[in-house]
Amino acid sequence: PNKDLAQRLWNEDVRELKILATMLYPPHEFSTDTAELWVREIPYQEIREQWCMNLLQKLDTAGVLVERWISDADESVRATGYWLYARLCLAASPLSENIPGGALLEAACGDLENESIVLRQAALNVLRFYGRVSGDRAAEVMHKIGSFQHSLRPAGREIFDALRFEFEG
Repeated sequence: PNKDLAQRLWNEDVRELKILATMLYPPHEFSTDTAELWVREIPYQEIREQWCMNLLQKLDTAGVLVERWISDADESVRATGYWLYARLCLAASPLSENIPGGALLEAACGDLENESIVLRQAALNVLRFYGRVSGDRAAEVMHKIGSFQHSLRPAGREIFDALRFEFEG
């Protein structure tokens, strides 16, 4: 692992090099300032997912980044915040428990009807992971998306059905 090499690789406009950069950057040397720069330079969903898995979920500040990014005006930044939350949940990180559920639910539910499939899927994943924590959280998610059950948009009904299946089996 080498910070300088990782930064040089990230600066190249090559998919494989950006992914490699996320693997080589030492987490203890990766600053919040660098994260704020990189989050606005993500060209592909695959790189977002790799970055969250290989580097971001290992940061002590990951929860703070989630909180900040889910409320950002930039859709790509919000998607990254959602994916990072999902990774924290998958890694069973205690940082995921410190993220305020109200803000997370509001942001994710608001993005379920976004035109961007990437953002919609990321928001749906957040709701899945949030609701898996407990029956109370699952009920909270289902209450928030209750109107989707009778949506005129097929995508809205699909979201409702997917989450109902997720939580009620």
